Amino acid sequence: MKIGYDGKRAVQNFTGLGNYSRYVLEALQEYFPDNEYVIYAPKRRKNPRLKKLLEKGNAYLRFPSSAWWTRFSALWRIWGITDDWEKDGIVLFHGLSNELPLNIGRQKRVKSVVTIHDLIFRRLPQCYPIVDRWIYDYKFRKACQKADKIIAVSECTKRDIISDYGIPADKIEVIYQGCDPVFAQSVSDDRKVEVLKRYALPKHYILSVGSIEERKNALLIVKSLLHLPVEYHLVLVGKETAYTKKVIDFICEYKLESRVHILQNVPFVDLPAIYQCAETFVYPSRYEGFGIPILEALNSRVPVVAATGSCLEEAGGPYSLYVHPDDDKGLAEAIAQSLLPQNRQRMVAEGLKWASQFSKEQMARETMECYKTVLNIK
Repeated sequence: MKIGYDGKRAVQNFTGLGNYSRYVLEALQEYFPDNEYVIYAPKRRKNPRLKKLLEKGNAYLRFPSSAWWTRFSALWRIWGITDDWEKDGIVLFHGLSNELPLNIGRQKRVKSVVTIHDLIFRRLPQCYPIVDRWIYDYKFRKACQKADKIIAVSECTKRDIISDYGIPADKIEVIYQGCDPVFAQSVSDDRKVEVLKRYALPKHYILSVGSIEERKNALLIVKSLLHLPVEYHLVLVGKETAYTKKVIDFICEYKLESRVHILQNVPFVDLPAIYQCAETFVYPSRYEGFGIPILEALNSRVPVVAATGSCLEEAGGPYSLYVHPDDDKGLAEAIAQSLLPQNRQRMVAEGLKWASQFSKEQMARETMECYKTVLNIK
């Protein structure tokens, strides 16, 4: 088969939806090498993470096919791209990041699948500008209505699609994403020492990875430090936003400067060592589509403490600990419990077992089964 993909995020993004897009493509390429995978992207951008994917010969990039569409590449992605499918002989198109071309129904021959990651903009509207909410809602709703099948990244997202958009449950498949296998590979002691020294990190620290924005709720972790022994530090790895000032103001007010370490622009290659040196991973996000950093932590053999209220129990499993996203004392107690040797040992062992079910092979096979169902192939 020749399968097309919305490759904007795969080419232009280095985290989040970009990681998901590349992960899907790499998984399908590895386990179903006889197909051709055509990645449609509106603009060129140098991205080293695509190199391995494109070297294998059965995946290639396509950009706007005319000077006019190159000039108006955003329009090409939502309208002009469908003409190129006809020329390329695409039989199925997969929108990897919540949307499909607006004229998707014009070519009846080409079937479509869309991955919906979350409807957070509907659950936490205060975190998004109103115009963005309108655009997202329009695009996501249309994609759900027009797609032949929807892939939801969690049961939580599936429930939201059903309740918010009235989509029949049997149109939606839940297919979980795994994380990069590098996190399950043990980092050498020398490499750990090198990374800790480079970032001036302490011996004992609690870790959280993700953009420092209101929804991710980093301030709750900072507040929890007031209830934990002073020898424990917090390392926040992620892009700073306007919300970061609120976090820093609290840090300064309570004189926690020496205990909180904020790292930006950390290269992906350094993340496994930072994870594996942590005592506990904390992820108190108010709402997520799934929670890949939790899987990264479990694969790194680190206990996880997360928040209730969305899908994080799906990612963390029954042996991780969960607290209300406004309970700083409860969070501190859960962190303290995860630091006890007998609890830590069990959380690490069981967490690793739980994480093992989210494999690249499993995702590839379930995704291909979804495609075959849409194409009526047995």
